[in-house]
Amino acid sequence: MPDTDNLKLISLLLIFLTFSFVITADGKSKKREVVLLPIKPTVILPDIPVYTPDYSSEIFGLNYSRTIPDLIEFDRGCEISDMPEEYDIWSDSKINPYQVDLVNMKDTVTLDLSGYCPPSMKYVTSDFGFRRWRYHYGIDLKVERNDSVLCAFDGVVRLTRYDRRGYGYYILVRHFNGLETLYGHLNNILVNPGDTIRSGSIIGLGGSTGRSTGYHLHFETRYLGNPINPHDLIDFESQTVKFDKFQLSANNFQYKKEISKRRYWTIRRGDTLGRIAMRTGVSVSRLCSLNGIRRSSLLRVGRKLRYT
Repeated sequence: MPDTDNLKLISLLLIFLTFSFVITADGKSKKREVVLLPIKPTVILPDIPVYTPDYSSEIFGLNYSRTIPDLIEFDRGCEISDMPEEYDIWSDSKINPYQVDLVNMKDTVTLDLSGYCPPSMKYVTSDFGFRRWRYHYGIDLKVERNDSVLCAFDGVVRLTRYDRRGYGYYILVRHFNGLETLYGHLNNILVNPGDTIRSGSIIGLGGSTGRSTGYHLHFETRYLGNPINPHDLIDFESQTVKFDKFQLSANNFQYKKEISKRRYWTIRRGDTLGRIAMRTGVSVSRLCSLNGIRRSSLLRVGRKLRYT
């Protein structure tokens, strides 16, 4: 009987022989061969040529005769006006959303008026200023029905609306020079809010809509919502601007002080000139003088009478 150690050695030997030889079908044995995979050669592909299209000027209508300036030179050639920070407000519902009073403005603002185009080539029918108890914040230019109304300066349309008791159909344009212009009593509006408009472009057709007694164009010039007398800027006889560079200051808004001094009495049912004179402390003759009326004039309820 072999001892235990010899049995262990014999078992290990048999296991080794089993993994070292493969028994074939004909009873012969051979060593297991190790098959090596062939090494594939590296294939270097040629560079793909870059296709450069031939843009024919005859096909695409290109014009290479104009030299395109460098970006730096272009920037230096452009003048960008300093717009007030209040113009960050963009309202498509209010004519004056800024709520800035310029009566006591300290700075002088330079406005570039070059490139002006008359909105209408016809004459002035009503000026800037008081109309009895109302203040007229623009001028009226004569137009016929459906006459072309032109944009005064380059800009962007901010408002196109209808005011039944005032401007009728009107357009307000914010210009790149800092001004805003308003065109009222139009018969038709040909632009939309947000449209960029060139000076001289047709924006509407003349009419007599809203509070109007005849065909005319109501034209206003404003800065930060504050009306400016258009006669300060434009000579409507020659249809040209008075200055290419206009210096806007507090002097252009002194008319507001006169407005603030005026007081008005709204006529109620049963009011007479004598009763109004007694309530306001102003004589009847003074009331007639201030309002351009007579002692026998009919007082309409709701109308305003100036008494200071």
